[in-house]
Amino acid sequence: MSKTLVAYFSASGTTAGVAKELAQAVGADIYEIRPAVPYTQADLDWMNKKSRSSVEMNDKSSRPALADQDAHIAAYDTILLGFPIWWYVAPTIINSFLESYDFSGKKIVLFATSGGSGFGRAAAGLKPSVAADTVIVEGKLLNSRQTAASLKAWAETVL
Repeated sequence: MSKTLVAYFSASGTTAGVAKELAQAVGADIYEIRPAVPYTQADLDWMNKKSRSSVEMNDKSSRPALADQDAHIAAYDTILLGFPIWWYVAPTIINSFLESYDFSGKKIVLFATSGGSGFGRAAAGLKPSVAADTVIVEGKLLNSRQTAASLKAWAETVL
C-alpha cells in the first residue's frame, strides 16, 4: 500500500469515530479537519434556514476558515477523505481543506456518513477544488459500525 492519510471533518462525532476505526484498520495516519469556529448544535440545525450550516450550504462559494493547516499532504500518495453528507454534498469546509493544499498527482478516496442520503453530487462538487491531475474517487458510505476486517478489505479495493 502507498503512504495513506485519513483526513476527516466531523460535526457531531459520527464521522470521527468511523475515521479513527478506518485509520487503525489500514495503518494510516489521521488528521482532523477542524473549523476555526467550531459548529454548535444551533449551527447544525438544517431546518433553520438562517443556521450557519444552512447559510454555508446555500452559498457554494462559502469556504469556512480552518483551525489549522498542519496536514502534511506532500508526505502522502492517497488520502481517504471523510465527512458527513450535508444536502447531498460534502460540507463546504471540505472545499476549504482541498483548496489549502496541493493535491497534484494524488488520489483522494471519499468516505462519508449520512442520516439517509447517498453521496449525491459530493465528488463533482469537490473536483473544482483540486488540481486537474488529482483523482477523486467516490468511495463508500460508512454509516453502520464496521469491523476492522471489513474496513481493511474495502480500503484495499480503493487504495
